[in-house]
Amino acid sequence: MLRSLVRSVAAVAMAALWAGTSFAAEPLKEINISYVESPFNLQTIVMRKQEMLEKEFAADGVKINWHNITSGAQQTQAMAAGSLDIGGVMNTTSVLLANAGGNPVLIAAGVSRPAETFAILGKAGGPKTIEELKGKQVVGPRGTVLHQILAAALASKGMSLSDVEFIGMDLPKAQAALVAGQTDAALLAASLKIKAEAAGATVIATADGLVNPVLVMGVSKAFADAHPDAVARVQRVNKEATAWVLAHLDEATEIGAKEQGIPLEDGKKLAAWGNFTDTLTDKDIASIKDDMKFLIDNDMMKGTVDVESLMLPGALAGSAQ
Repeated sequence: MLRSLVRSVAAVAMAALWAGTSFAAEPLKEINISYVESPFNLQTIVMRKQEMLEKEFAADGVKINWHNITSGAQQTQAMAAGSLDIGGVMNTTSVLLANAGGNPVLIAAGVSRPAETFAILGKAGGPKTIEELKGKQVVGPRGTVLHQILAAALASKGMSLSDVEFIGMDLPKAQAALVAGQTDAALLAASLKIKAEAAGATVIATADGLVNPVLVMGVSKAFADAHPDAVARVQRVNKEATAWVLAHLDEATEIGAKEQGIPLEDGKKLAAWGNFTDTLTDKDIASIKDDMKFLIDNDMMKGTVDVESLMLPGALAGSAQ
């Protein structure tokens, strides 16, 4: 009787274990990833145009769904809703704000450090130096690396954000206001920066020497926990795309310029400013911590986040994937 009871209990336990294993190992059917072209994310553009992820997962029957969600904040919102698994390109500010708000988003890989891509520009005939910004109106996206660059530029001359009239505005509207002479200065990036210069605006400062902007690939923690092997394969494809871009930069630039609908010469400038990467360094970690301090100091983020804990295996240079 006792032996029979033991066998029955063992059978039930084993059945429960199998059931749990079957649930945990439920086959992956699709991957939802955002497609972000700007500022000039050649790895992502090449990855999609050459269907690198589709080929990687074809034998497994996994469908790759690309979503045109460019805003970092909107990407994290989609992750929270479960409609997006991977943020193809995100700014670290969005990653920090998501985690501080209880929406765990992890960093799977680096994308670029495009310091020259982000800039403060003065209108034609307007301010040409950081010092000349005092008392002037500056427009641009609030709570972003551009906002942080403005704060750092002012601080480098003994000033603060309170010394300018800052108005939050999205990039296209900021560029239009600057070119029309409706504002003294604007925070712009990528092709909008190039177009503003062509219209007579003056570059007052770029991120170079002030802030180390880092763009990354983000992954919802729920997806990373459920499908670590799939995340590792996406990381590997990202590395392959980065290697291809660096080895075929002219061809990649042509692809990127055509995809964005910009002149090839503008594409070459953006590619030169790209500083593409597939992993992060200790300097990048320090930069992300600087981002966090900026957000907290300017009442945009409550509490701190353990930055190191956001890094998935393979995200850091020299780490095991």
